[in-house]
Amino acid sequence: MSSQTRAIVIAIVAVGAAILGYMVYQDRQTSGVEIKIGEGGISIQEN
Repeated sequence: MSSQTRAIVIAIVAVGAAILGYMVYQDRQTSGVEIKIGEGGISIQEN
């Protein structure tokens, strides 16, 4: 395997790891409290 091919493979793996890490980070940020106000009154849920 040439050094250029190896660099491309490493770059693809690094980009994939960065995308996966960002997705996990976004999932953890969605936790909290959700408040809904509707016809049935006020609803508070913990995520």
